[in-house]
Amino acid sequence: MREATHIKRARFVVRGFVQGVNFRANAAREASARRLTGRVWNRDDGAVELVVEGDDRGLDEFRRWLERGPRMADVESVERTDLGGERRYRDFDVSYGPAT
Repeated sequence: MREATHIKRARFVVRGFVQGVNFRANAAREASARRLTGRVWNRDDGAVELVVEGDDRGLDEFRRWLERGPRMADVESVERTDLGGERRYRDFDVSYGPAT
């Protein structure tokens, strides 16, 4: 249970040319490499949204990656909202829409 005290949760919204450039798959790989859990999906407005769980360092490093994105992406902005609550994910998933 001690691990739960160090887990942070955040929602990221990435805007720019971020769909159709393999952003979600690359984000899942980058998140997993940082031992982060969560999910990523495309939004109807052309953005990519993510819910990410992990330690502060991992979340900060991942945000820096999100600001660049994969090679073909053109990221205009990354918005972060910190979330409360318990860990919900065991790994990092690519989804086709928001959780219901």
